[in-house]
Parts: sequence; C-alpha cells; structure tokens
Amino acid sequence: MPLPPSVDREEVHQRRIELRGYRRRDGVFEIEAHLVDTKPFPFQRPLQEEETPPDTPLHDLWVRLVVDEGLVVRDVVVAADTMPFAVCLEATDTLKTMIGERIGHGWSRAVRERLGGSASCTHLAELLGPLATLAFQSLVLVRRARPEALDASGKPQRIDSCYAYGSGRDVVRRLWPQHYTGRTTPESS
Repeated sequence: MPLPPSVDREEVHQRRIELRGYRRRDGVFEIEAHLVDTKPFPFQRPLQEEETPPDTPLHDLWVRLVVDEGLVVRDVVVAADTMPFAVCLEATDTLKTMIGERIGHGWSRAVRERLGGSASCTHLAELLGPLATLAFQSLVLVRRARPEALDASGKPQRIDSCYAYGSGRDVVRRLWPQHYTGRTTPESS
C-alpha cells in the first residue's frame, strides 16, 4: 500500500538505491548496491563553473560485497561513475577495510569506526547497512538448512531481534511457545 496523498509539493531530490544478492558458482555470495542521486532542476555544483542540467547524477556509485556462508566479507569492490569532486574517487578503496569483518552483531559499529567522518565517503559507507541486511536475506536458504542458532540459555537468537520476533508477540507464541512472554488470552491459547 502506498503512502497516502500529501499536500501540494515539489520534488527537489531523488535518491535511487537498488540492491541485489547473487550466489556464485564457487559457493560465495555477491551483494551489490547501486546508488544514484539526481535533482529535477538545473543546479550549481560547488567548485564548478558550468550549471549541471536536471536529472544529471550527482552520485552514481556501486558497491559489491563478496561474502561466504558465514557472512564474512571476502572482498569489496567499489565503482564510481559520478562523484561531486575528483578527490572523492580516492575514497573508493577505503571500504576494503571491511574485508575479514563478519556481517552480524557489531557490523554497524565497525562501519562507523572504520569509515565514519572523513575516513571514507559517507554515501559509500551508508550503503553497508542495507547491504548487510540484503546479505542476510540472500543467505536465507543457507541459514534455514542449518540448526536454529540459540543463545546460552537455549533460546533462539531470532527472538527479540526485530519487532515481529518480539518475545511478547504472536509470531513467537506460534513458533516458539516455550519462549513466549506475552499475555495469554483465550484467543491466543
């Protein structure tokens, strides 16, 4: 269902992000993102004399993470068709610092610590969050073939990992009734 209609408005910026996950024949996975920023009107870029025509990309960036079944990053490939300044191209290699990192608990912190501020391109670093989520989705069949990951107390690690898997919600009541902490009502019995 789309958003409800809004008040009269004018578009001033568009960011398109496309994400795709692939399984390679050699057993690893490629998780890719493509980001394109445009404006629907002519505008002046900093440090450029000529006006930029409407719908011309300000950013046109690509990121590929190569991950194994354990979600460990084996390679990072970055391409930039368009960046606002020539110096921005130097930032493409900064994502290589994520090689060897495991996508999971601590991923976002590692991205901030290694690539935050002036250490990397903000737009490239921001793509690593959605890429991590896509990696989980891309490996769902691999994960489902394995036994359920449990914490030290024997509770599935998925419980309380998101809204739907909240320990007091119906999904947990139906999948793992022994770990359900919500109210028991006649309808949920």
